Amino acid sequence: MSIDPAFNTLPPMVRRTRNLAVACLVALIVLGLAWELWLAPTGRGTLALKVLPLVVPLAGLLRRRMYTYRWVSLLVWIYFAEGVVRATSEPAPGAWLALIEIVLCLLLFVACATHVRWRLKHAPVPAEGKK
Repeated sequence: MSIDPAFNTLPPMVRRTRNLAVACLVALIVLGLAWELWLAPTGRGTLALKVLPLVVPLAGLLRRRMYTYRWVSLLVWIYFAEGVVRATSEPAPGAWLALIEIVLCLLLFVACATHVRWRLKHAPVPAEGKK
């Protein structure tokens, strides 16, 4: 259920991709915090600060800001790269957590890209201005 009444009038694919993008972003935040603070901490937990850039776009995704979906689809590749490096260089459980991060990043990218594509495809055509 959404607070925004216009959300229910959107095509189902737009709603699904928005929900998937928000879920993946929240999951990446939770994974990053749990990973660095409890599950497989490296150092004194200061790497948990890496999730701060993920918190910033959450409000924009919830408000369906097209610009936010676009730049999140670029931001996510930083976390994807981190996941690849850590999956190939850390022992378990860090390697398994990195694989989860990779999957979440790929899902987030696909959700954002699909969301933008469907929103542009179904955008209302502006009427020609009167002269």
